[in-house]
Amino acid sequence: MTEFIQQILNGLSLGSIYALIALGYTMVYGVIQLINFAHGEILMVGAFAAFFAITVWGANIFAAIIIAMIASSLLGVVIERVAYRPLRNSGRLAVLITAIGVSLLLQNGGLMVFGTDFRAFPRVIENTHYKFFNGSITITSYQILIFTVTVVMMLILQYIVQKTKVGKAMRAVSWDKDAAKLMGINVDNIISVTFAIGSAFAAVAGVLLGLYYNTIYPLMGLMPGLKAFVAAVLGGIGLIPGAFAGGFLLGITETMVSGYWSTKWRDPFVFIILILILIIKPSGLLGREEKEKV
Repeated sequence: MTEFIQQILNGLSLGSIYALIALGYTMVYGVIQLINFAHGEILMVGAFAAFFAITVWGANIFAAIIIAMIASSLLGVVIERVAYRPLRNSGRLAVLITAIGVSLLLQNGGLMVFGTDFRAFPRVIENTHYKFFNGSITITSYQILIFTVTVVMMLILQYIVQKTKVGKAMRAVSWDKDAAKLMGINVDNIISVTFAIGSAFAAVAGVLLGLYYNTIYPLMGLMPGLKAFVAAVLGGIGLIPGAFAGGFLLGITETMVSGYWSTKWRDPFVFIILILILIIKPSGLLGREEKEKV
């Protein structure tokens, strides 16, 4: 029983990171129905921005997170304006191919700029271990930090979307872009803000991922980005609570497979879940089936 509880705690930590990344996916998709496959690479840029902020400028972890959020937000806005905006009235296939192209561009650009070596992420705070039940269950201060930051970011996002003018405009654009334009909403600016917020969440996830694994490298965003996409689909892409729930479920599932079965099946099992959810309930666990008028 104690091992089961330990795996749940480990899964919550990993799932928190997936949830943050999935929130970026689901925000962009909810507003413009675009899967930004460069999201994982934006995470990587945020992680490296935090790394250099700490190692070069001597910033603390919270200042490094803010710097990472700013860097990733600017990158997200640039990507939206340069790569996606000119294709807004094009077919979905063209946009999808462009998203994959941007992802590959950032991956190879990262390899050229940062090199191919793995870098140790600075241990800016002490990772204290708290033991319970005679040492059979361990909770680290990093796990507490990761979970706390994720919950706080989730609450901030919910406040922005539900209570602010920008959030209301985002919901209006998501519902009907043409009607939003008629009501005086600058749709282009709202989409850019959506990319900026989603990219900021990816940056936070990148910093937490660096702390969790103590390693960063230019291709670090590829697999977490794909898994977070699975989490977003699992919970119901386009739904903020769905991304949150999907991230936690995926993280717990992954640690259970690793702990009770084999680490070799950890990654394949994630994509098996994606196939099953698309077959059984394509709208996701929290999504609703919508009939399309023809």
